[in-house]
Amino acid sequence: MHAATTRFLGLDFQPMMAPEAASRIAGMASRNEAFTYVVTPNVDHRIRLEREPQLRPLYEDAGLMVNDSRILEVLAKADGIALPAAPGADIVQLLFEHHIRPDEPVTIIGADAGIETALRQRFGLTRTYRHAPPMGLRHKPEAIAAAAAFIAAHPARFHFLCVGSPQQEMVAHAAAKLGTATGIGLCCGASLDFLSGRTARAPGWMRSARLEWLHRLGSQPRRLARRYLVDGPAIFGIWRRSRRA
Repeated sequence: MHAATTRFLGLDFQPMMAPEAASRIAGMASRNEAFTYVVTPNVDHRIRLEREPQLRPLYEDAGLMVNDSRILEVLAKADGIALPAAPGADIVQLLFEHHIRPDEPVTIIGADAGIETALRQRFGLTRTYRHAPPMGLRHKPEAIAAAAAFIAAHPARFHFLCVGSPQQEMVAHAAAKLGTATGIGLCCGASLDFLSGRTARAPGWMRSARLEWLHRLGSQPRRLARRYLVDGPAIFGIWRRSRRA
């Protein structure tokens, strides 16, 4: 990890808001150094780590960790800790709008051809390279290795990994271990769906009110009901145990 960190719920975050995070990432990407990656843990990630602690190195080995969750922001504040939310979707949007040049290469792991085309049209991109891993990526080491190799074979300042968590972190970790890739990998989930217009984000007032999760639940109830209504509340138990510790 680099830069000052704030430890919360057993993770070392770099506390910053989205504009600062985007500027920091752009600066890291421009140094033409060995590949590293950015993780943006949210409540779902932290709950998964409680069940699967073997995934911790995926986060601990990242070059930058920022808080993607307004719920974690509130819980940290209750502990007297400043941990501003820097949503991954906001960071990705800022990168495309202010830091990515239309003529530079951009690598995408995941998404689909429609999203790639929409991004090319919106931002005038001329050199996008996309790799589509198979379903069940998490349990296919050879497919993770192939995605990592694609990153290494397509040098770029920015690589967007949008195959869901923990698959995207696994690919980023594998790419970093290769030692031949360059640039920054952003484990960005559905961010390109939002940016391409494929999926509508919550209105600004809902994001400000920390209700983006409710908008997403209403938009995709079958996919997200378990995450938000069944699994999600476990974060409060994790938080209480951390306070006692």
